[in-house]
Amino acid sequence: MPAADLAPAAAALDTARGVVERTARHLAGQGPSAIDDNQVVAYDLAHAASGLATARAGLAYGAHGEEEANLAIAFAAEAVADLAARVAARERSWGIEAGALDRVGDFLVKRRDPTWLAGLAGIEPPRHLDSDFDLVAGTFRRFAEERIAPRAEQIHRQNTDIPDEIIDGLGALGAFGLSIPEAYGGFASGGESDYLGMVIATEELSRASLGAGGSLITRPEILAKALLRGGTEEQKQRWLPKLATGEIMAGVAVTEPDYGSDVAGLAVAARRDGDDWVISGTKTWSTFAARADVLMLLARTDPDRGRAHRGLSMFVVPKERGDGHGFVLGQAGGGRLEGRPIDTIGYRGMHSYELSFDGWRVPHANLIGGDGGIGRGFYLQMEGFEAGRLQTAARAVGVMQAAYEAARAYASERKVFGRPIGDYQLTRVKLTRMAASIAAAREHMYEVSRLMAKGEGALEASMIKAYVCRAAEWVTREALQIHGGMGYAEEYPVSRYFVDARVLSIFEGADETLALRVVARRLVADAAG
Repeated sequence: MPAADLAPAAAALDTARGVVERTARHLAGQGPSAIDDNQVVAYDLAHAASGLATARAGLAYGAHGEEEANLAIAFAAEAVADLAARVAARERSWGIEAGALDRVGDFLVKRRDPTWLAGLAGIEPPRHLDSDFDLVAGTFRRFAEERIAPRAEQIHRQNTDIPDEIIDGLGALGAFGLSIPEAYGGFASGGESDYLGMVIATEELSRASLGAGGSLITRPEILAKALLRGGTEEQKQRWLPKLATGEIMAGVAVTEPDYGSDVAGLAVAARRDGDDWVISGTKTWSTFAARADVLMLLARTDPDRGRAHRGLSMFVVPKERGDGHGFVLGQAGGGRLEGRPIDTIGYRGMHSYELSFDGWRVPHANLIGGDGGIGRGFYLQMEGFEAGRLQTAARAVGVMQAAYEAARAYASERKVFGRPIGDYQLTRVKLTRMAASIAAAREHMYEVSRLMAKGEGALEASMIKAYVCRAAEWVTREALQIHGGMGYAEEYPVSRYFVDARVLSIFEGADETLALRVVARRLVADAAG
């Protein structure tokens, strides 16, 4: 199919985008409480807009050739159909008239036709990377296949720690320094290649293991972004080179038992005592906290809770390495840090912890930004988390790719009623939809990387995360289903992909909060002018 045939898909996306914009204006006209008063519409609006943005990026991918165009068109039809399903019987709530999407009907009939979709099954979406990035992908793919994949099932089933040989190997590859400038011992040069290199590496590592691969290299990334944005030069010189080589590993301590995405309410307190800050309180869902040498900790330095996020500051908190299945650490001055592991259904290897700080002392020199960093912790955290959302999208694409490859291989081998299950129309349509989702999401991820390299793309990073993390749940679910009973057994990695994918819509900004408080709010604000 020539690239010119992308025009009907582009027209359908334009119509769908018009509906999204009208609904955003409709909500904008209802005042400052519109999103809270219309949460279902706002949530659906955010996800529909995110899917359409991914489909628009997919059209750029479709210009590369016939197979790419077919996948792009198939995905565009899925994105428009998703919007139509969300709008159905709720036109009044959306602020649009019945039949607002009628003009896309012919396009959907043609491009959601099961026979046409089944005919596309088996495509391995080409990536169209230039030679430098193809080398990056190949390097990390080989490491993932040779060093991570053989250990991934053991780590998952036995809930063991990530072996030091994986951590050391990634350090030798420079994986921990991809986002750290060359001046501080890393490999970042300040261009779009920094972001692209990171997401390409993250995807390849996540194909082998979400926890022991792709997520491992996001730990230094989040702290490094905070240091680069607000740290003193002395702090950058002290911490960044060690993070870049993997000499020290970082964990993140932000979430609290009563406060997840609503960080403005955080209660863990940091009290100044001479040259130290004394930390007390409880953090939860602190990933990799046992193995980490330092924690990036967000704490309340202003006891006035009315200051909300303006009373928060960020610290680099050194600690000894603890046992992966729970630890208690002490300080000479009486400080105590206890880590209780939180067992999870997937995403194993890094382990998450509830951390109890009791009089834990941190030098004032470790307050990011020094005196100028007091009250800036929320903003420094957001700097790291915006990049983290893009990386989460890359992790999701890696898991989707692994699940798709497993499903495609199994479908070609497994016979049911005398035929390979890959010969059946239902299976073939599923495989096509998987491939189309992966291709569009990957292209959107690359597009957002280029935006973020220019200091833009905060909204787009949230949108790609919102779309692809939900898509990963569907892709891994269908990949497991194609495996039938064997998919439910731990003999095949696809069961691990399925439980790992479930966490993606929870961390780095829970799906509901991301959709309502970031994506929908921005769409409505832009519509208000």
